[in-house]
Amino acid sequence: MSYVDLNRLATEQRNVNTMALDRLSPIEFVTVMNQEDQKVAIAIEKEKEKIADLIAESIPLFKNGGRLIYMGAGTSGRLGVLDAAECVPTFGTTPEQVIGLIAGGEKAMIKAVEGAEDDEQLGKDDLIHLNITDKDIVIGIAASGRTPYVVGGLKFANEVGALTGAISCNTGSDIGKIARHGIDVAVGPEILTGSTRLKSGTAQKLILNMISTGIMVGIGKVYQNLMIDVQPTNEKLVERSIGIISEVTALDRVKAKALFEESEHQVKVAIVMGLHNFDKDSALEYLKNNDGFIRAN
Repeated sequence: MSYVDLNRLATEQRNVNTMALDRLSPIEFVTVMNQEDQKVAIAIEKEKEKIADLIAESIPLFKNGGRLIYMGAGTSGRLGVLDAAECVPTFGTTPEQVIGLIAGGEKAMIKAVEGAEDDEQLGKDDLIHLNITDKDIVIGIAASGRTPYVVGGLKFANEVGALTGAISCNTGSDIGKIARHGIDVAVGPEILTGSTRLKSGTAQKLILNMISTGIMVGIGKVYQNLMIDVQPTNEKLVERSIGIISEVTALDRVKAKALFEESEHQVKVAIVMGLHNFDKDSALEYLKNNDGFIRAN
């Protein structure tokens, strides 16, 4: 195994503000951790144009059948899997439209798979298995910015012409140089040296929130600031769905619930029915002709 100089990575260096971490009282510990966490949003702001560019280039690809594919190892991989999984109930995507890959497969969600993250070929193989094309969007996630699994995946994604992005927490990262859209967020040393599930993980989660939500807004799955393609898979989401219909159409809850039922639990369809006094088929035709947007283009 080749030697890796971790000391050059800011995420692996010691934080001068937390050298006495093991001697702090609970309130002192919470205070210093909160202070360090506040630096994350500031660091992300410096990369906002790069994030916006990635979103803008991703929207037409996703709209035309491309997939959003995250890949990472350890915490980074788990965050990608989490964001992908939550797109299904929030935006009504299918599990095949937003995919999270983690080095070592599903079992690595719970327990680390030895050596998986150090294998470039494994990253390539996971994308080959998905039959990626130039329609797809592949985003590599690695706090260090050098994880071989992610490097291998991004190199292959570039070869097939997929849109590539990278999220790292070290400036000048390897994956940032490989991807078309490299996002290097300088969060600085962790409060607990090398524990990149902390500030680095927070930064990654915030950026993934931006990317997936931004793409979904761009393809018409949001009206105003309401998630109109929410999937009502439990009682809470049913109530939320009816509330959204009522809010947009200015109808009382009884009428909103009736639309919800008539639309066969399709919130967006129910809203169009309520706004235009359409039946379900007419609402579906309206949405088809309007690229899925409630607002008229």
